[in-house]
Amino acid sequence: MIFHVVSLDEWTASPGLPYTPGSLAAEGFVHCSPDEDSALAIADEYYRETPGPLLVLLIDEALLDAEVRREGNGEKFFPHVYGPIDRAAVTGMLEVRRDEAGRALGLEPWPAGS
Repeated sequence: MIFHVVSLDEWTASPGLPYTPGSLAAEGFVHCSPDEDSALAIADEYYRETPGPLLVLLIDEALLDAEVRREGNGEKFFPHVYGPIDRAAVTGMLEVRRDEAGRALGLEPWPAGS
């Protein structure tokens, strides 16, 4: 399982197509995290200003058509998906719980109550 942070608006923009965030065109891959703690840290560092609900996609990499490479700096390695995310590979979602300043506080099931 790998994890990807995305706004609800971005995730729902083209529901009938594979998910293709801007990083895929700009950098050639989709940034992912190896675990929930890393995804929460990414949400806190890079997504504080993102309005609306913020999600963490739970991606079963065995269900992806694209190649996944773990790349890093020797200390920490992050999964990078070299192609679109097949929506069928997203096996669940979590919502990032945030405070008024946008700081990430924790993760909870999405949709709420599930």
